[in-house]
Amino acid sequence: MRTRGSGRLKLRWGGVGLVLLGIVAGGAVLTAATSVGRYVSRAAWEEGKILRGRRSIEMLVRDATVAPATRAKLRLVLEARSFARDSLRLPARDVFTQFTQLESDTLVLLLSGARTDWLEAKSWWFPVVGRVPYKGFFKVGDAKRAERALAAAGYDTYLRPSPAFSTLGWFNDPLLSTSLGADSVELVNTVIHELTHNRYYAKDAAVFNESFANFVGARGAERFFLSHGDTSSAARAVDRWADDRLLGAYWATLYRGLDSAFRSIPGDAFRARRLFVRDSVYAVARRVLVDSVGPQFRTILPAYAARVTLNNAALMARRIYLTDLERFERVFVAEGRDLEKTIRRLIAEHRAGDVAGR
Repeated sequence: MRTRGSGRLKLRWGGVGLVLLGIVAGGAVLTAATSVGRYVSRAAWEEGKILRGRRSIEMLVRDATVAPATRAKLRLVLEARSFARDSLRLPARDVFTQFTQLESDTLVLLLSGARTDWLEAKSWWFPVVGRVPYKGFFKVGDAKRAERALAAAGYDTYLRPSPAFSTLGWFNDPLLSTSLGADSVELVNTVIHELTHNRYYAKDAAVFNESFANFVGARGAERFFLSHGDTSSAARAVDRWADDRLLGAYWATLYRGLDSAFRSIPGDAFRARRLFVRDSVYAVARRVLVDSVGPQFRTILPAYAARVTLNNAALMARRIYLTDLERFERVFVAEGRDLEKTIRRLIAEHRAGDVAGR
């Protein structure tokens, strides 16, 4: 059973720094003189370390000195990658053909922020990908300092680890040792999720990008295991997807209720009243989560409902990965449960909506 129920909170900007420095090589020093430049330069340095440490997965699978359990998971990654490329038409390129052993069991810490009295997320701008509602840190100390500064500025904060990343196809993304702790279902889901970003990644659309990839990863994992005759693992993939959908509906209801409460008390003069109402809403939401939602979990431990962080930053961060899941599922059913057709249709609909909204 997995103990987390907030979706796969993974890093998506991993290669931005290296991309930027490669494109503007002559202006790297000037770029580094800005706060964004220094941050991106640090990301590029850490990304470079990851890329320099890559080893061929095919060679590791054949290496008898590698632990059998590790070789089995690496073989599974290659199989999932081939499936995603051949059956789902997700551009694999050379992604997940190599492996990097990290020095720690945490790749990066992701920080989100939101106003305490309004559902307005803090966002950060980066070259290439645009604005994103989270910021990643490779050092715990850096992450903690940034979290304290954000809290001091009047924001709710949500800091959590992330085991994976994607450079959106810019580089040969390796599998990281932090991902090997996952079971087979989660591992296959992760591979398909990340390769989905190579197929489609809309600028300034983190909620769609991540929720869409979450859907494709879940249904893709189910189909992968069915194609391999592993009905038990396919059933676990379905159960985890059911939990994601359950939580997606819960977070959406909480979001709408809180947003409505805030909007009914506008104005700076009523901030204290909004904070009081917010605390009351979250108290009720906790009881609903423990008493009504928790008992329906299939793969998430009941303790999650009692201990999961409830604040505006955490709420908005979770919705990045769990928004419109039921709509995706309806399209999936309408397309005869053909996942590749569903992927094409959802991408086309999002592109059309993006053009219409401009």
